[in-house]
Amino acid sequence: MSRCMPRLLLGLTLLFALLLTSCASAQPTKGDVTVYVAVPLSGWQADGGQTVVGGVRLAAEEMNKRGGLLGYRVNVVPIDDEADSEVAVQVANQIADAVRRGDRVLGVIGHYNSGQAAAALEIYKDLPLIVITPTASDPALTAGGYQNFFRVNATDAAQGPYDAEFLVNDLQAQRIVVVYAENEYGEGLRAQMVESLEKLGRPPVDVIGIEEAAPTHAAVIPRIQEANPDAIFLAGYETEGYVLLPELREAGIEATFKASDGCFLFEFIDGAGKWSEGAYVSGITPDSEVVADEEWWRAYQELESRNPGTYSAAGYSALAVLAEGVKQANSLDANAVAQALRQVETESLVGPIAYDEKGDLEQQTIYIFQVREGEFVQVKPVPKNGAN
Repeated sequence: MSRCMPRLLLGLTLLFALLLTSCASAQPTKGDVTVYVAVPLSGWQADGGQTVVGGVRLAAEEMNKRGGLLGYRVNVVPIDDEADSEVAVQVANQIADAVRRGDRVLGVIGHYNSGQAAAALEIYKDLPLIVITPTASDPALTAGGYQNFFRVNATDAAQGPYDAEFLVNDLQAQRIVVVYAENEYGEGLRAQMVESLEKLGRPPVDVIGIEEAAPTHAAVIPRIQEANPDAIFLAGYETEGYVLLPELREAGIEATFKASDGCFLFEFIDGAGKWSEGAYVSGITPDSEVVADEEWWRAYQELESRNPGTYSAAGYSALAVLAEGVKQANSLDANAVAQALRQVETESLVGPIAYDEKGDLEQQTIYIFQVREGEFVQVKPVPKNGAN
């Protein structure tokens, strides 16, 4: 053995020890802080909820590898609200119980839907935690004066006018029928769409309510036929979209079909099958495939054993924004974090983050996708990186 080998081995041993020390110092040391993710994890919206959870988990894993949040390990706890407002209240009470028994709860990422968010906020508003929704779009949520509620998505106050302009100016639609799901989300967006179309001088020729998640909407098909539309706008979820659209086409109604963000899920394409081809769908957050790089994509796949979904980037961004508020406040105190969030100006996967006093994004972007060969292809705004 060369006389240089012992020195080399000693150097490598010291280097390895230094690396171990460095890795150890990057580990959280102060215990855990819990972030609940309140979304549907069973039933008809489970896949959408899982995409949010995956994004939150990835953000937490990255934070914990860097030493956590102010030295605390971020513990992500998914909790199922079943897309049901009564269950959402039970979920909120469960989280309230955790706070009261002394658990260190930083916040809630959720709820997924506006109806469940509205129900749960009546409990969250009195708790020392931050609530950030990745997807709930009803403008009424932030009109309630809640000091601890924020979004990382655009609202229907932005979506309604944008979709109306797309129908009137881009598609040159003359006779527009607005169909809406009879729930908080559908009714709120219906109001935004009708008002926006009227302002553009193109009031809808009919406005029709349908039951949420009904197995058929055949009863309204004759009414839509009688209106003779060249465009149909659906303010509803994928469960309405993938039932209504095939029934329209099978009845010979060839009007352009445009759905709201509630249909921006692959379940809409899978459920509608061949009839989904050519349909337009809005997004209140960007497509993960467009905004995330390959490294992020691989990290998500390794963690979740599946590809990122529609709202993975939104879930990831929601926790990243919450963490930014904590860092700016240098505290886990909810009041301090809420105050810091209203001063935050940062970038995220969903775009620039800066909040108004209500907790809405100051800059709200709506995305338009078209189904082409079984995929959502972003058509507005045109992706800068040439994706899709």
